[in-house]
Amino acid sequence: MTLDISRRHFVVGAAAAGGLSLGFHAPLDAQAAAATNPEINAWVVIQPDETVVVRIGRVEMGQGTLTGLAQLVAEELEADWSKVTTEYPTPGQNVARGRVWGDFQTAGSRGIRGSQDYMRKGGAAARIMLTQAAADAWGVPAAECTVAKGVITHTPSKRTTTFGKVAVAAAKLTPPAPAGIALKDPKTWTIAGKSQKRLDNKPKMNGAQIYSMDVKRPGMLNASIRMCPVFSGKLKSFDAAKVMGMPGVKKVVQVDDRSVAVVADTWWRAQKAVLALPVEWDLGPNAALNSAQIAETFKAGLTADQAFVGNKQGDAKAALAGAAKTIEAVYSFPYQHHVTMEPMNATALWTADKCEVWTSTQNAEAALATTATAAGLPVAKCEVYRHHLGGGFGRRSSRHDFVEQAVKIAKQMPGVPIKLIWSREEDMTHGSYHPSTQCKLTGGLDAQGNLTALHMRISGASILADLNPQALQGGADAATFQGLNPGGEEGVFGYGVPNLLVEHAMRNPAVPVGFWRGVNNNQNAIYLECFMDELAHTAGVDPLEFRRRLLGSKPKHLAVLNAVADKGGWGKPAPAGRFRGLSQHMGYGSYVAACAEVSVSAEGEVTVHKITAATDCGNVVNPGQVAFQIEGSFAYGLSALLHGEVVIKDGRSQATNFHNYPVIRMGEMPEVESIIMPSGGFWGGVGEPTIFVAAPAVLNAIYAATGKRVRSVPLANVDLKKA
Repeated sequence: MTLDISRRHFVVGAAAAGGLSLGFHAPLDAQAAAATNPEINAWVVIQPDETVVVRIGRVEMGQGTLTGLAQLVAEELEADWSKVTTEYPTPGQNVARGRVWGDFQTAGSRGIRGSQDYMRKGGAAARIMLTQAAADAWGVPAAECTVAKGVITHTPSKRTTTFGKVAVAAAKLTPPAPAGIALKDPKTWTIAGKSQKRLDNKPKMNGAQIYSMDVKRPGMLNASIRMCPVFSGKLKSFDAAKVMGMPGVKKVVQVDDRSVAVVADTWWRAQKAVLALPVEWDLGPNAALNSAQIAETFKAGLTADQAFVGNKQGDAKAALAGAAKTIEAVYSFPYQHHVTMEPMNATALWTADKCEVWTSTQNAEAALATTATAAGLPVAKCEVYRHHLGGGFGRRSSRHDFVEQAVKIAKQMPGVPIKLIWSREEDMTHGSYHPSTQCKLTGGLDAQGNLTALHMRISGASILADLNPQALQGGADAATFQGLNPGGEEGVFGYGVPNLLVEHAMRNPAVPVGFWRGVNNNQNAIYLECFMDELAHTAGVDPLEFRRRLLGSKPKHLAVLNAVADKGGWGKPAPAGRFRGLSQHMGYGSYVAACAEVSVSAEGEVTVHKITAATDCGNVVNPGQVAFQIEGSFAYGLSALLHGEVVIKDGRSQATNFHNYPVIRMGEMPEVESIIMPSGGFWGGVGEPTIFVAAPAVLNAIYAATGKRVRSVPLANVDLKKA
């Protein structure tokens, strides 16, 4: 997921709302961060009771980002960790202060890696200011003072004071320039780099944590919505009189050209009424669209003349023509839904002078721009209040349709807070789906079984073409090539293939697509890693050794692969009836690998017993949380592999709830052994990368168990019964 899209969305949306022109100031801008009591700087507030409040632009959606960033600030601040808490600044405050907190997007595994530098400097700057304030009070050089656990000590005289006692004076000082701030070597960390308990554990355990679903405002009413079930379909008419007499119903409103909502005193009453509302739809041109047609469109792209080139080395086509042996395979990947536990929702309060929104969002600035545009007000007269997310996975990052709808409903009932909640069925059928693609791979081997050429042709939907066509580069979607790039932190092709050609034939059906945890790395890792397994077996070479030969120039790729092979027992006998498979990949700045151990019963039932996973994300802030994220990402990736598929029929999603879009259950979850091996010197992501290697490792293990290649997922559709 890329920041540029959402920044552009914010600027364009803000301009549409009120002609706002933004200057993107760097974090720690001294003017933007002018201190106000008891604020030391934009990131650190010290309260009189010594509580340290860390302000964070990113959002918490279960990945532990708030705790990790607080650890980094506390480390540089030399705070007492037991006194640290966090709070969200609002996007309106960010705009008013020249975007001092940077961007508010939490996506692309950038929660920590995208903000660690300026937040660490924010903590260090606050420490410097607090120390200087204490030194000024004592009339001594600041260099004679030390700080530990929120206590400042004048070393020669042994005098001490605390953060809370000097906070007011420190807040009046000019913050030091960021360029002159020296950060700690991670090797010296005492708070960061350790497995601290998450700051949000207690409120989540005792029920105190408020999600946007829980928001209550004085005089609030509730809304439920129905949208045309066919992609791009419209609302033709509805008969409000038929439901106005139902209990609790206050109003029936047309929201936009595709949807109608009922407002009632409770959400359940609104939901019952909106389902009972007689509605006539204009199904539009996509009413007959189905998955078979889409598959044929993608299939045609595999051999089409035109395609965008994402990676090229040598002359793959010529090398394939002269290869001693060639092998070809076609893989496919379905549309998938985000299935966030918390469906889309927002609460909006509109008046002629102000519009406020309470919601769960991965990009609060985009939500603010959407609010202003829908409200018809300048950005300065709008505000969005963020809450922890009950799941994001990209759905709440780039599309804020639910915010727009809430504001439009509230605008028709001025002065009344309206909470809009999508039903699970609306959420499922109006998603921003993981794109579907197919991939044709052709590999060439020489007489010694060495891979001399590889041609990958991807055919399918483009996320950027749907969300933000202006971000396309010469018509191409660079995000399509994640994990297959010649360079860059977002996903490097690791194998040293002398003749390589990776292409994308863009085909965009009328199915809305968007960023989905792991994005295009997910299917690209399946395509590449499963085909590498096919090539290895064709060459008669052990899959591990085959990969090692090709990763000689990429030590970080090789290191994680070797780690899982060693810990996973590769080359050693597996328990009776179990078989192993490998995969490795690079994305979002991190290097990951997996070794899966599976069994397949005579009836074709797959059991994933264990996955050994290795991650090199450069620096690790909270090792325990990294391990949890690895386990969680495997749960998400395996759920997609086992069950995830959105079938399109009659122009609409056939997945409507968990009964026909199941997710992984506890009994299906394997043992996960995490190997965290940070090599230092860079910052990689954690929440998404290990998703990539879950499916291909399992699929390669299934081949080892059955001799059958699975080239189309989910496994629920595959017959693995023994003949």
